[in-house]
Amino acid sequence: MRTHVLLLLALLAGAVTGAREKSQLGTADRLRTKREIPTGVALRNTGSSIYKRSQDATKVSITKSDQLLSIGDQDFTMRPNFGGPAVPVGVDVQVESLDTISEVDMDFTMTLYLRHYWKDRRLSFHSSTNQSMTFDGRLVKKIWVPDLFFVHSKRSFTHDTTTDNVMLRVFPDGKVLYSLRVTVTSMCSMDLSCFPLDTQTCSLEIESYAYTDDDLMLYWKEGNESLNTDDRISLSQFLIQEFRTSSKLAFYSSTGWYNRLYINFTLRRHIFFFLLQTYFPATLMVMLSWVSFWIDRRAVPARVPLGITTVLTMSTIITGVNASMPRVSYIKAVDIYLWVSFVFVFLSVIEYAAVNYLSTRQERRERRVREQDARERELREQLPCTCEAPRPGGPTGGYGEAAGRFGLMASLGNGVKQRETVLLQLAMERDQLGGQVTDQVTGHVNSGGYESTWVDTHIIDSYARVLFPGSYVLFNIIYWSIYS
Repeated sequence: MRTHVLLLLALLAGAVTGAREKSQLGTADRLRTKREIPTGVALRNTGSSIYKRSQDATKVSITKSDQLLSIGDQDFTMRPNFGGPAVPVGVDVQVESLDTISEVDMDFTMTLYLRHYWKDRRLSFHSSTNQSMTFDGRLVKKIWVPDLFFVHSKRSFTHDTTTDNVMLRVFPDGKVLYSLRVTVTSMCSMDLSCFPLDTQTCSLEIESYAYTDDDLMLYWKEGNESLNTDDRISLSQFLIQEFRTSSKLAFYSSTGWYNRLYINFTLRRHIFFFLLQTYFPATLMVMLSWVSFWIDRRAVPARVPLGITTVLTMSTIITGVNASMPRVSYIKAVDIYLWVSFVFVFLSVIEYAAVNYLSTRQERRERRVREQDARERELREQLPCTCEAPRPGGPTGGYGEAAGRFGLMASLGNGVKQRETVLLQLAMERDQLGGQVTDQVTGHVNSGGYESTWVDTHIIDSYARVLFPGSYVLFNIIYWSIYS
């Protein structure tokens, strides 16, 4: 009895195990069947039918790209149509940004999308729907591409974040589109003679490095429409006036003629920054120097520091402007304005020096004349009086009277000689003071020569108050009419 029970339990366990194995096998078969469904077949319940969508064979990842394009069977070290006519290569450019313009280094930095178009029959393939194939930069190394470079470039690189920014698109008939994103720093020869009221024209030049015009014909794909720019491109110091394209042949004596493409753009500098930082401060310093014309000429501690301060400030402005500019050998427009302003400030200092010198000289002469007049009065008081001398033709007496008259005439003769000597000495001293003359009849010394050389120093300041502002306004009118 116990034996039959054990057999029954064993049979039940075997049945359960078999059912589990069948269930697992059924699930595995369904998963295997689902995996074996080929790519491009879509299943959808539409009653009893299965819906299928056919795709281009070029989009089905069954065949490798090398095998599809027959890259391994071709020699891509040579250009298309080798030994025949030149291969046409069209170019168009999308300017993404114009980053910096440097006057010191004479260059600019630009980021752009550079696209090449050509036809290479070796890359043609069969496609029932005439659809193209797109590849990344890994296939570029296996085929022939134009060897373009940027003439006069200082630095350039292809962006590689997050991968190389390179795209290759191949069409069934062998046409190829090759695009890459590049940042290039190129030379720009600037004429700064009108700085900062200048307009600059820079060019980015594209050329084949190895192939002459006999092997590669480089051209703008759609003329001037081949150059596109982003409307949001702007620069802090410049206004972008226009972009345009051009092309011409470039000759090298050792290699020959090459096709060269130009991207030309015109920039006009914004003047408002320089008005605030350079022109307005310089003008204010010149106007500040005119304040000294209304200050009393005897106020030396007020007028001298004012003139020195304006001169030093103008020197600082000139130094600051030249520190941010290249050391060119010609005069710039801003140099003319700053140096003329500096001359006006310097002349205001010279004007006060002249006024102070003439005033001091005039006061010194007046003081010496006053001292001389006082000395003359003292000497006149010390001279002997001749008012009691007898007149000729008077009554005559005897011998004693004759002797008395003789002694009196001798003493009077000595007094007249002394008076003449003193008057002559005074006249000579006045002549030394200012060219005065002595009256030959009265012996009075007048100061006519001194009065003729007297200068009114107030008149100099009065003239300066009009001449300096008028001359500076005239200079500004001429300057802005020429450079604006």
